[in-house]
Amino acid sequence: MRTPRKIAVVAHKNKTLGGGLDELRRRLTDHDIKDLLWYEVPKSRKAPKRVRKALREKPDLLVVWGGDGMVQRTLDVVAGSDVPVAIMPAGTGNLFAGNLGIPTDLEKAVEIAFQGERRRFDLGRLNGEHFAVMAGVGFDGAMIKDADGALKDRLGKLAYVWTGIRHVGGDAPRTKIKVDGTTWFDDAASCVLIGNVGTITGGIRAFDDASPDDGWLDVGVATAQGALQWARALGTMAVKRSDSSPFVRTTRARKVDVTLESKLEYELDGGARTKTKHFSASVVPAAVSLCVPAATDR
Repeated sequence: MRTPRKIAVVAHKNKTLGGGLDELRRRLTDHDIKDLLWYEVPKSRKAPKRVRKALREKPDLLVVWGGDGMVQRTLDVVAGSDVPVAIMPAGTGNLFAGNLGIPTDLEKAVEIAFQGERRRFDLGRLNGEHFAVMAGVGFDGAMIKDADGALKDRLGKLAYVWTGIRHVGGDAPRTKIKVDGTTWFDDAASCVLIGNVGTITGGIRAFDDASPDDGWLDVGVATAQGALQWARALGTMAVKRSDSSPFVRTTRARKVDVTLESKLEYELDGGARTKTKHFSASVVPAAVSLCVPAATDR
């Protein structure tokens, strides 16, 4: 693989990894590159405008620095293009990078950008917006909404634990889920997850058979209510297959339609979105090209 001559960096300037953005710049310029385009944003929602500007420059490689929210906002713009993306996992959870085998080590992440494989991966698409890790509603969406912002900045991963405890007693509205046009679930549900990868918040393996390049989305619904049932469900997911819990059902689909009895917040890749009573998600096969560890390194 030839060395990229023009590299564009889109970075969340408030995220840290290794020696920070100065070290990233040094490590990139250690390679034989001609042009380095540099864009910094204060929040992930500011990234799409910069990513579009970077793509207009036709880079050989786009480097994204940040967490799952930053990666999601970037890939939403990049989807469908041939520009490869290298992830520098500088966020709180870094779930997508972790599922791809990209470590939270700046030197190794940069090495993967230049020496790793470039492979195409699926994305999900919900309400017109792409996601890489998962979409969630119910317990998951409420937890993410409360954890977002200052609390996550102060507590990191502990923010999800704290807000999760607060929401275990939340309502479980009647929920109807169609997979590929057929009704699959119609009952009270405390959480609905649609995953592109297997491992989610807290390192939980929610979808044991999920793969981000299989052309499918994995669907999970939880019926657990109250602290005791949630403890049993999460305990089972920690040591066994998630679908072995009596409070969890899973399947896979290319298209998922969810209708809720009442409006709830949903989330995409750890970022809170608005309340809704209905949403549809579908898989977008081979949507993006990503730099991942070479097969011999995995």
